[in-house]
Amino acid sequence: MTDRPAQRTPNRQLAALIAEAGFSNAGLARRVDQLGLEHGLDLRYDKTSVTRWLRGQQPRGTTPALIAEVFTRRLGRRLTAQDLGLDACAPVYAGLEFAATPEEAVDIVSGLWRKDSGSHAELRKIAFTPAGLVVPSRDWLIGKPDDRVAREPAPRVPPQGRPGAARPQPRPGVPVLPRVRGHAERVGGHRVSGGDIAALRSVGELFRTLDDRFGGGHARQALVRYLEHECEPMLRGSYDEQTGRRLFGAAADLTRLAGWTSYDIAAHGLAQRYFVQALRLAQAAGDRAYGSYVLVTMSRQAVYLGHGREAVQLARVAQQGVGTGAPPVVQALLHASEARAHGVLGEVRACTSALVRAERALDAARPGDEVPYWAAFFDEAQLADEFGHCHRDLQQYRAAAQHAERALQLRAAGYARSRLFCRIVLATARLGLGELDQACALAAEAASQAAEMRSARAVEYVRDFERRLEPYRDAAPVRGYREKVAALG
Repeated sequence: MTDRPAQRTPNRQLAALIAEAGFSNAGLARRVDQLGLEHGLDLRYDKTSVTRWLRGQQPRGTTPALIAEVFTRRLGRRLTAQDLGLDACAPVYAGLEFAATPEEAVDIVSGLWRKDSGSHAELRKIAFTPAGLVVPSRDWLIGKPDDRVAREPAPRVPPQGRPGAARPQPRPGVPVLPRVRGHAERVGGHRVSGGDIAALRSVGELFRTLDDRFGGGHARQALVRYLEHECEPMLRGSYDEQTGRRLFGAAADLTRLAGWTSYDIAAHGLAQRYFVQALRLAQAAGDRAYGSYVLVTMSRQAVYLGHGREAVQLARVAQQGVGTGAPPVVQALLHASEARAHGVLGEVRACTSALVRAERALDAARPGDEVPYWAAFFDEAQLADEFGHCHRDLQQYRAAAQHAERALQLRAAGYARSRLFCRIVLATARLGLGELDQACALAAEAASQAAEMRSARAVEYVRDFERRLEPYRDAAPVRGYREKVAALG
């Protein structure tokens, strides 16, 4: 690539960071090229390129942001192009920032909503980055709470932009139509009410139900458009302190749900960005417990993608963030999340210990306990499901089968996707126990359900089971299973 003419001043900031990171010039160039490949960029930098940067030459395009991300991953703290003495440019990892203020958080998340609404296919290609989990979770844990989120009403501007200007009068015989507010008016002039927030909460429940039954792809885009056209104007409107905290809480919930549905269709980089922004909105809401739930969601995604170590850390940060004062059901949820992460790493003792803590916490719950709405799903059925997944990952198939069967007995029909996952866990356990007929029958039922959903995760669960079938591909039950799946189209 062609770089700009060299500057006269050597880049001492970049030199200092190279020394701190322990990179050679060739090593830095190689990492920049590798990171570029994650974003579909064919870069050809080498040690000579780095030497030119150190002499003051400015790399073009998004390269400064790529270089900054290489150092962010290496040093464990967020660095920008400016920190490296390079020209500012649009960050490659836009959306992973943990905003300094509620106003900045609104700017970041609303920009994400608008881009997602208008360029869905492009955003789905964004890469997931484990390094992008470190800074937001740390900033949430140790960051200072927001002192104030209230917004005062914007000054009223007279019609036509001048004092005393009269509104145009309708001509005789011409019907008067309701005036449609432009985007600027919707954004700046809305006084948020309790009814507005109740509407946001109701919409969240609606989309959650659709997601549980039909998969994240069913109505994800409608949710994103709702956030753009209804939630953003509220966030940019006016509200007092109490209403503002509730508004940020509702926005955090809907944003987490947008991330969850993105995760379900395998748009993992986009989902990661939604989760980070939901975490920041939860901080603006002053809702520490909900922030822990967002971290648990991030941990789930990391487990699914095979980043077990990061998943463990996220679950532990969530536990640290709420301490021991959270309701028992929430404690159970947090410990179960850690158990899943240890399970995918094959850490038997740590996984078992976390499962025991989750079970004890849920046993301590009482019918009259106040449970957050977002944790109400975590009941005996969900705990059995967690046990089943963990024992499957640890290849303890008899225990996995017992817990998966219990989860299916207890789980309500409305949680269709969760039941599908559990059925595949049970099929995998039966396969591990040598019960090929039962395994294939269970998996065929799950495959039929997956065909009716818009869920990449559901499809991947089925494919994972099919990969495990390979050693038995010539057996009659397996041939029968494949015929049934082929008939689904």
